[in-house]
Amino acid sequence: MASLDPVLDKDGVRLVVDEAIATVTLTNPAKRNAQSPALWRALAEAGRLLPGTVRVVVLRGEGKSFSAGLDRQAFTPEGFDGEPSFLDLARGSDEALDATIAEYQEAFTWWRRSDIVSVAAVQGHAIGAGFQLALACDLRVVADDVQFAMRETSLGLVPDLTGTHPLVGLVGHGRALEICLTGRFVHAEEAERIGLANLAVPAGQLDDAVRDLTAALLAAPRDAVVETKALLQGARERTYEEQRAAERAAQGRRLRDLAGLGD
Repeated sequence: MASLDPVLDKDGVRLVVDEAIATVTLTNPAKRNAQSPALWRALAEAGRLLPGTVRVVVLRGEGKSFSAGLDRQAFTPEGFDGEPSFLDLARGSDEALDATIAEYQEAFTWWRRSDIVSVAAVQGHAIGAGFQLALACDLRVVADDVQFAMRETSLGLVPDLTGTHPLVGLVGHGRALEICLTGRFVHAEEAERIGLANLAVPAGQLDDAVRDLTAALLAAPRDAVVETKALLQGARERTYEEQRAAERAAQGRRLRDLAGLGD
């Protein structure tokens, strides 16, 4: 994988594609892969650049930490070079502020597309925006040194990068509320036990575990994977009877396709 030419390599994000597998890497280990608006734009661009051959997207961070969250420079009066500071954004109109946050969120939304399965390989710190980026993925494999924390509330903010919906879905309202309001660390054993992590492994085995999971995800026919992911994604919003109907419709499409009667 490392010998392949990057499709994208800028602003702390590198995208490499190897046929059915894409790897998105956060590439600023010196700052523990701290996040910025430029990084978010690069992540959104990575999603747009995925070729149709890709079935599995692996997200990882270089160095000892997956991502320590938002770069605190965002809260300084100067902000980032060429960017409005967060303080400047707060002084703008409601419409402008809403549009800016919506743009930032685009970096966190495409991982849920039904035509791909996204896997976060998480080690070390995954704090705030880093936690939410891991939550944006369908699956999470974590190293035994992982430290999840949602620190936004303790800073007087809220988690606004699409993390609240998957967090509640994974661990329930009460536990999600407690994790967010206390800002405490969730370590590997607890993460696996409460459903934040699909698998926890020793740090030295993280790459192998992700590789094995990716191979298993690619073993099933793509169309069946796409239909199954779409069914599961919609299950929480549908009633029991609506889900039954959705299952029948999806299975009908699969049977016709297997019989050579599809569109």
